[in-house]
Amino acid sequence: MPSELTERLAALFRWIDPGPGASHLVSDISGWWRDPGVLADLGPALVAPYRTARPTVVLAPAVTGLLLGPLAATALGVGFVAAHKPGDGRLPAGPLTWAQSPPDYRGRRVELAVRDRHLGPDDRVLVVDDWVRTGAQIHALHDICATRGAEVLGAAVVALDCPPEVAAALRITCLITGADLRG
Repeated sequence: MPSELTERLAALFRWIDPGPGASHLVSDISGWWRDPGVLADLGPALVAPYRTARPTVVLAPAVTGLLLGPLAATALGVGFVAAHKPGDGRLPAGPLTWAQSPPDYRGRRVELAVRDRHLGPDDRVLVVDDWVRTGAQIHALHDICATRGAEVLGAAVVALDCPPEVAAALRITCLITGADLRG
């Protein structure tokens, strides 16, 4: 992990109390997007462990993945594929491959879809996301890749806060851990 970037990520992160009746604090990663140095460093740092594997495409889920995915893809010099969620109101037209995640940290199952024409058997995929707590969405993206015949090389995330066996099974690398953000 690049220690200077990790330190900046920790310094710019906040836990927010959403107010009365809330059962937990909410993570605020908006400081990461506001800092131009962090933005410049995120793509190259995320993809560094995967450069030698030569990904052909970066795949990331909406919403935050729509920011991180292009940063990573640009750092690799490859294209980007967005995974859409039906609830975001922006489903693309045309044939889609769908997968449903296992339950996430709130017990929800998230549906994700990728345009068929953008992912195929010749692709070597790097999955990118901001935060992984259960690996549910990454698992669904693995399922989509398997259906499309694409090979998943691994997943690069900014913050990793899941059990080690989940991270190992999904081949996840990170820039900072949840423990680092809890201080």
